[in-house]
Amino acid sequence: MPDLTHGDDAAAVNSLRSAIMRLSRRLKHQRVDESLSPTEMSVLGTLARCGSATPGELARREHVQPPSMTRIVALLEAKGLVRLDPHPEDRRQKVVTQTEQAEAMLEESRRRRNAWLAGLAEGLDDDEWAKLRAAAPVLEKLVHL
Repeated sequence: MPDLTHGDDAAAVNSLRSAIMRLSRRLKHQRVDESLSPTEMSVLGTLARCGSATPGELARREHVQPPSMTRIVALLEAKGLVRLDPHPEDRRQKVVTQTEQAEAMLEESRRRRNAWLAGLAEGLDDDEWAKLRAAAPVLEKLVHL
């Protein structure tokens, strides 16, 4: 566990935060569809990973208020990226499902971002690449804590 009162741990946490933020900003510029906001892309990514969900479930997963998610879903529906279906058990609710158009767009976005990141990784030596590959599961775990 990092000890932020320890100089080396504090420096490592600061360096990690800074590097992740800068890399994230650069990755965002590799988007396929510039008309979508980062939040809209995130919602589509959540639907791709987790499957169909109600707007309320999406709001919880995305850490936004339900009225905001209702607006986001309406924008995505207008763009043909999601469809709203009746909830199988509660007719008062709707289930949000991504469309084939959204799946294709996300796949192209992943392909573009992966290619960009792979291009950067070509600048690493074998030892650095091995360390980065080993760190990937740890970074993934941080995302879910």
